[in-house]
Amino acid sequence: QVQLVESGGGLVQAGGSLRLSCAATNTNSKFYTMAWYRQAPGKQRELVAGMTTRGNTNYANSVKGRFTISRDSAENTVYLQMNSLKPEDTAVYYCNAQSGVLGADYWGQGTQVTVSS
Repeated sequence: QVQLVESGGGLVQAGGSLRLSCAATNTNSKFYTMAWYRQAPGKQRELVAGMTTRGNTNYANSVKGRFTISRDSAENTVYLQMNSLKPEDTAVYYCNAQSGVLGADYWGQGTQVTVSS
């Protein structure tokens, strides 16, 4: 069974940094478009950053220049480096793996990120 396990969330002051990790098990993440989403209380889940199987990346306008998505194929892990964090970045962050070819759409359990002002 494919699982995505996130880690790295926590409480940080505004201006600080965190790195989220998403480890894929029972599959190889290189076959998927990997993405990070977030959901703040009372708001819809939104795309934060994504990376295709070819390594192309895209970011939400609100995080461009501050967040970086990357993939470590050897570790089968995807990362989200978050710098210059703001209170509005507070949310539960979810890892997602999608493959149209494989007909797959997997989600992690989420990790809480809280940025204090």
